Amino acid sequence: MESPATAPALPEVLLSSLEARVLGCLIEKELTTPDVYPLTLNSLVNACNQRSNRDPVMDVSSRDVELALDGLRSKKLVTLFSGADARVFKYRQTLDLVYPMDVGVRVVLCELLIRGPQTAAELRIRTERMRQLSNEEAEAILQEMANRSSGALVRRLARQPGQKESRWTQLLTGEPTALHAGVTSSTAAATPNTASVLEDRVTALETQVALLRTELAALRKSLGES
Repeated sequence: MESPATAPALPEVLLSSLEARVLGCLIEKELTTPDVYPLTLNSLVNACNQRSNRDPVMDVSSRDVELALDGLRSKKLVTLFSGADARVFKYRQTLDLVYPMDVGVRVVLCELLIRGPQTAAELRIRTERMRQLSNEEAEAILQEMANRSSGALVRRLARQPGQKESRWTQLLTGEPTALHAGVTSSTAAATPNTASVLEDRVTALETQVALLRTELAALRKSLGES
């Protein structure tokens, strides 16, 4: 895990909301579906518009995503990939190459980029499909991200009435808005969505099963089994 004292500073230019979504999707798909990563433009559009594990749900066009990719490439956070067998251009994130960070930090940042402010407990559950974290690890990672000497990555938001835990927000798109900071309270925002959390657990398990099946198939192939 990168020490807050030695972690490199992130770019001063803030990300737009769509740039944040695109970057988060690339990090997510690299970890959950490595067999189809890097992503084509079409796959990336589908990932941005995905209706599960996203908040808010978006409906963006290929042109919208292309513009966001141009912005991320100018910030050196995304690169264009064209392999020898590639028929179309593909894209991959370079956040962890330009600004090295522990994978635990990356998965937490990813969830905040694609799903907005969340509690530590929600982040622990929702990152299971990328990497399993204990309660202590999740809290330690958030504290590290908040106390980086080179610039905080996250901020703890004020706890709202009726809310057991404070939520955390990422800062790559700037300081939280009044709504996210809790100036305007909302019962729906303050109360964890149990059904959503259960859905996240199912998604995480399905992803893990799919990865295990892929690994088993590769093992059988290497052993010459049909």
